Formats: sequence, C-alpha cells, structure tokens
Amino acid sequence: MDDKILNFINKMHLLSLAVIDEENLPHCASSFYAFDEQNLALLVAGDTKTKHIKALDKNNTVAGTIVLDTKIVGKIEGLQFIAKMSKATKSQREIYFKKYFYALAMDPQIWSIELRWVKFTSNTLGFGKKLIWNK
Repeated sequence: MDDKILNFINKMHLLSLAVIDEENLPHCASSFYAFDEQNLALLVAGDTKTKHIKALDKNNTVAGTIVLDTKIVGKIEGLQFIAKMSKATKSQREIYFKKYFYALAMDPQIWSIELRWVKFTSNTLGFGKKLIWNK
C-alpha cells in the first residue's frame, strides 16, 4: 500500500462503515478505529446486538470511508474502501486497546476490517488526484 495512504489512515481515527442488513437494506455506522498496519486492517469495537454487526452473519463484505473534515478545497483528502470484516485476533485486540485504553472497562468485542480495495483522493497531491490499491 502506498505510504501516502498509510499515513492518512494512521493520522485519522473515525470511519464510516456500510453493510447490507438481513433484509437486504443498506445500513451505516460510524466508529473510532485503530490501524493494524501489518495486516492492513481497521480495528473497531462493536456489540453483537447492533444492526451493523448482525449483518455480518449474512455478508461480511463491507464498504466505508475515512475523510478529513475540511472546507478548504486544496486540503480535501479521503478514502473509500471495500473490505472483509470478522472478529479481531488477540494481537489486534491489543492494538485497539493500546489506542483506546479506556474502552477496556467495557470489554467490547473488537472487529477487524481487512482492507481489500482502497481509493484515496487527496487534493494535496494535485486537484482530484487518486491512488488505487488492491490486495
């Protein structure tokens, strides 16, 4: 994965996640994430009772975005992704709780969003410049 994409993922902390629910309807959720750079996976907490986690039983392919909140056109950056989502490994849980240590008190289930495709747009690289990555 291009270093520009890795740097962007590492400096951000909030993603938007899209799933298809049990009734074949789209559903979105926002979540704080930690990044497992070795496995190119975004790590999020999620309760098994939530709609977006229940949807994984039917289809664990997810999509999402990570964006920089700015009104300055020359600084616009963001990425879109397609991924597979599953329960995080023990080492991935450690990565998540290292970043969000206060979440340990709730002992949430941690999920791994393993990136398969990423499109990164950054106007800092030139207006509308896009970088595409595939696993």
